[in-house]
Amino acid sequence: MTEKALRLGTRRSKLAMAQSGQVADAVSQVTGRPVELVEITTYGDTSREHLAQIGGTGVFVAALRDALLRGEVDFAVHSLKDLPTARHEGLVVAAVPEREDPRDVVVARDARKLTDLPRGARIGTGAPRRMAQLNAYARTHGLEIETVPIRGNVDTRIGYVRSGELDAVVLAAAGLNRVGRIDEVTDFLSVDTVLPAPGQGALAVECRAGHTAQDAALIAALAELDDPFTRVAVTAERSLLAALEAGCSAPVGALADLPPLSAPLERGDPQADRQIVKEMRLRGVVGTTDGSTLVQLSTTGPVPETHEAALALGRELATEMLAQGAAGLMGERAH
Repeated sequence: MTEKALRLGTRRSKLAMAQSGQVADAVSQVTGRPVELVEITTYGDTSREHLAQIGGTGVFVAALRDALLRGEVDFAVHSLKDLPTARHEGLVVAAVPEREDPRDVVVARDARKLTDLPRGARIGTGAPRRMAQLNAYARTHGLEIETVPIRGNVDTRIGYVRSGELDAVVLAAAGLNRVGRIDEVTDFLSVDTVLPAPGQGALAVECRAGHTAQDAALIAALAELDDPFTRVAVTAERSLLAALEAGCSAPVGALADLPPLSAPLERGDPQADRQIVKEMRLRGVVGTTDGSTLVQLSTTGPVPETHEAALALGRELATEMLAQGAAGLMGERAH
């Protein structure tokens, strides 16, 4: 007798279905059980308001979590940057698989890069974080751009460029990779230009917190998909976000990475791999959406060995940013 299929709760967007499908395949390999996708519509999918207005935190997540708690699905896949930073009693993030490219990218008309856009170029993005950093970059590099708030899926956003309504849109590289459209990118933005959202490019695989033997067995199976380095990196980034008391629609960017593996890697030394890296760098930025004021800081420390050490790294950097005036730049604080 074949084992009953595991039910994976997912949003219905093309991107969500693509990333959930990839996780489903991996879970099926680990467990030897079929995995079926259960499509769930979330408030964030049906609301036409801008994310900044509906208070981005959790709008894509709540319906999936409700389905988990009601037992309608066995586990759910979220884009980690959509997940509220506060822990949810009764649920556990069983796996954070290896992260995709965390960078933001430009899709522009005429294959242009950010620096080649015409004067007054209209650039679409739904994220105050991107607006703040793009406008700050434009100010310091003598570019004239106008950032335009947009919503919608990948097709809708790129459609604004194809129709000529916008000169360019800024999207996450990871999403385009997952839906097989990375070849439409005209410019990869360096993280020195635009720091990504905390957790960008990473997924969270969430399930019930092990009250039954079945739950415990599923948590153990899903844990095989976990990438320890990705997990400590995103934990530090999200700790920074939480300590700034900002929701995921706030203009906060953060990235934890391994400082450039410098000389040996650049020389192509085969011995140089990530095992030798002892330090992790965490960078954070918060700014006004017009780019007139940014607080941007970084800290480097030992690669965190524990969840608590990763949390502490994020909190420390947030404390420094708040001391430099970050709180006043975020508009409404999340409650």
